[in-house]
This record gives sequence, C-alpha cells and structure tokens, in this order.
Amino acid sequence: MADARPSPPSSSSSPSAASSAASSSFDEVFCGLLPRLYRRAVMLAGSRQSAEDVVHEAYLKLAARPQRFLAHPEPYAYAFTTVLNVARDAYRRDRRQVLVDGLEGVEEAGAGGGAGAGLGAEPGGWDGGVERRHAEIEAVRLLGRLSHRQAGIVILVDLDGYTLDQAAKIMKVHRGTAARHRARALDRLRAYLVESEHGQAGR
Repeated sequence: MADARPSPPSSSSSPSAASSAASSSFDEVFCGLLPRLYRRAVMLAGSRQSAEDVVHEAYLKLAARPQRFLAHPEPYAYAFTTVLNVARDAYRRDRRQVLVDGLEGVEEAGAGGGAGAGLGAEPGGWDGGVERRHAEIEAVRLLGRLSHRQAGIVILVDLDGYTLDQAAKIMKVHRGTAARHRARALDRLRAYLVESEHGQAGR
C-alpha cells in the first residue's frame, strides 16, 4: 500500500520563505518610491536631516506590516500618509522646531565663500541647479507656514496631481474638509507671497 502521508511543503511555500519574499517585494516597491517620498518629506519636515529621519521612521512603520502596503491599490498614497503622520508627530514632539533649520547653511554656501565660490551661472547658461534649489527652499519655507494637513492636501493636489476627491480619500477626510483645507492653504500662501513682494519692493 502506498504511503498516503503528505509530502512536506517545499521551501518556497514555507512561512519563512513567504516572509522573505514579502520583505524583498516591500523593499523593491518602497525604494522605487523613495526619491518622491523624500522630496515630499523635505517639504513637510523642513530640512534634509529631518526628512531622512521622517522617511526612516515611516519605512519602519510600513515594514512592520508589509502586506498592507503591498496590497494597497496606491502604495505611494499609503506611504505618503505615513510620512505625513510621522512628520506631524515629530513636529508635535518639538513645537519649537524651526521648519527651515539646516537650509540656511545651503543658502549661505550658495551666496559666497568655500570651494564653490565664483562658479555662478553665466548668462543663458546652466546655473548648477542654484535656481532650482532656491525654488525648493522657498517651497519649504511657504509650506512650513501651513498646518501638516493643509500642506498634505496642497502637495497631493497641486504637486502630485491627485484630484480633490482622491486627496480626501488618501487623507481620510471628507471632500468638503479637504476643499476647505486647500482653499485656506492657498489663501495663506497667496498672502505670504504678496507680503514678500511688498517687503522686497520696500527695500
């Protein structure tokens, strides 16, 4: 009589192998989103160092439940929400944190001194990324004046291209709430820009 005992599961179907495969897939997907997440984290946290801490903590939170992340229809949206929550919690832990801390040194380095001095852009030539860097600094400065929820809505709709309905779903708020947050955020940003323009004109 043939032995009817079931054969042992192959290594590919073992729990440890499945866990290893999920971890590998998680890292692959997360790393694909990392540059985009990092840029958004800088806007929310205010400095590169703080952004690195935020993204690292978000990675640990997501890695604790990789299947939720991988099963989500929009992994970026899921990861962005985690980054936003981590940034908000970090800000609450230290309300005295200056959101543009650490970027002043970059501005000073670009203004003069150091090995890079004298390497300014020629008329009509490439400026070495200085203009783009100043634009990023200005974006961080402005977004830093908003609440994290307002900044999150603006980033999702005006930078990432989501519709208001999609952004509301990602942020887990009603559409009307998302619309109010965005409207108030844009009003505040416009006011800051007008104030800045008037300040420069009066110099």
